Amino acid sequence: MVMSSTAAPTTPLRQRMQQDMLMRGLGVHTQHDYVRHVRRFAAFLGQSPDVATADDIRRYQLFQHESGVSPSTINSAVSALRFLFDVTLKRRELSRALVITRYQRQLPDVLSIQEAARLPEAAPGIKYKAALGVAYGAGLRVSEVAHLKVDDIDSARMLIRIEQGKGRKDRNAMLSPQLLDLLRLWWREGKQRGVMLPHGWLFPGRSPTDPISSRQLHRAVQEAAEVAGIRKRVSPHTLRHSFATHLLEQDVDIRVIQVLLGHSKLETTALYDQGLDPHDPGGCQPPGPVDGSDGGQRLHPPELVRATIEVADIFRAAGPAYRAAHAGHLSLSQLKVMSAIETCRTAALGGHVEACTDLRRLTASQTLHHFGR
Repeated sequence: MVMSSTAAPTTPLRQRMQQDMLMRGLGVHTQHDYVRHVRRFAAFLGQSPDVATADDIRRYQLFQHESGVSPSTINSAVSALRFLFDVTLKRRELSRALVITRYQRQLPDVLSIQEAARLPEAAPGIKYKAALGVAYGAGLRVSEVAHLKVDDIDSARMLIRIEQGKGRKDRNAMLSPQLLDLLRLWWREGKQRGVMLPHGWLFPGRSPTDPISSRQLHRAVQEAAEVAGIRKRVSPHTLRHSFATHLLEQDVDIRVIQVLLGHSKLETTALYDQGLDPHDPGGCQPPGPVDGSDGGQRLHPPELVRATIEVADIFRAAGPAYRAAHAGHLSLSQLKVMSAIETCRTAALGGHVEACTDLRRLTASQTLHHFGR
């Protein structure tokens, strides 16, 4: 049996379900998914779902399994039909007849640090280089990248503002100096091309008044991977997975990564910890190359480069939400310390550098400009 997914006229049942979803604050994408799943169920029945029986539900779920429908799609359909029967139709006995499919979640494909650097460089044009750079450098979802606006880039606080992300939640993501430079290159070119409107989309689509589509970003990633010679299965979400994994490999606290990714549950973030290779530190190199002429003991001073993530990045990204959640419970001195850390400049960002002659290597000293003011 072939189920049709073509658009159907709005029925009273569909209208009521849409009203129920609206009143309960379900996101636009969730509403579309729920309507699509209910429409497929109705096409299977050949009649309105409000006359369905428990046997109809059983037959439909067996049909899904026999047709090779993925477990995640089956479970999405369960969520949609449970909402229909629980909320809209008030038929809880049918909701209990729906069965969730248990399956082993696969670990996501992850790029190496070198591959994650090559992929945006191979993107077709500065706009896509910047978009993929944001996906990896800030760990954003593809929909979050697509819906960024020019005003969401806060260069003063080195933050990217994510409005109404997954679960309709706002959050801050970190913005590195390198990523800011890349975004500025794209902003200047976009202005010259007349596609960067005031207060408009950071990555416009075919029309400056519309955001870039997720499909366009997926296509850009595929093209970039082919040019860069990356044979792994990649998508824009691969960059987000790689961002989280590389932070874990650098011993960043998993709860900090949870905040940066915008996960509601720590268990979701913990999945990344299962994919780490204990024998591959993921690019964590010794301080400098070894000079064999000195018995392999002498270390040359390394070039001063900015770490992938610093303490200030974490405070800039998570600090505002933390202060809001603990408003009235933080002392003035605590607020001053947080502000000092957020505005600090390490040696890689132009602060001072102290040379330690005993170790014959450079140590970057973090300077808190506004501490105690």
